[in-house]
Amino acid sequence: MNLPKPNPGKHPKQRGFSLLELAIVAVIVSILFIVAADKLFSSRVEAERTAMESTLGTLRSALSIKLASYLAKDDMAGILRLQKTNPMLNLSELPKNYAGELNRPNPNSIEGGTWYFDTSDKILTYRVRENEYFRSSLPGPARARFAIRLVYQDTNANKVFDKGVDSLNGVRLTELEPYSWLTKKAVETNLK
Repeated sequence: MNLPKPNPGKHPKQRGFSLLELAIVAVIVSILFIVAADKLFSSRVEAERTAMESTLGTLRSALSIKLASYLAKDDMAGILRLQKTNPMLNLSELPKNYAGELNRPNPNSIEGGTWYFDTSDKILTYRVRENEYFRSSLPGPARARFAIRLVYQDTNANKVFDKGVDSLNGVRLTELEPYSWLTKKAVETNLK
């Protein structure tokens, strides 16, 4: 078998990237990176919103079960005490992002993505991680606040539940201030 002998004086033509080809590849990679980063960021915001709403749903279900147990025992005093309690204590397992019960915490010192219960005001608060995608009327860092409130028929129109006068319809974990989660488009529109 005769193989051709390499010619030491001739090299096969080696071709590298031209400057134009390299620039085109850099632009394509940059565009792909921007699209992927945008999708990732939007997913993070949606994941946080979903996690917060899921926790609220779990808390509301646990509160309903607690209310049912008080109703089964005809324990009106227990139902009335619910207003002053920490809704997290009705759960069989606390969320990993629950910081616990705090006395008059400074919201600036609470890490985003964290739940906590203010023992002085009896308010459950979620400190939002993705601040620019969340709106509420609260000053300071983005957060949503909730409290257990009685739901009753205010027969004497005094805006206070009077046992024996007003009729109790239940309890509810309610938001104290309206809030909303914004889309990326809404945030970009606000920046213009």
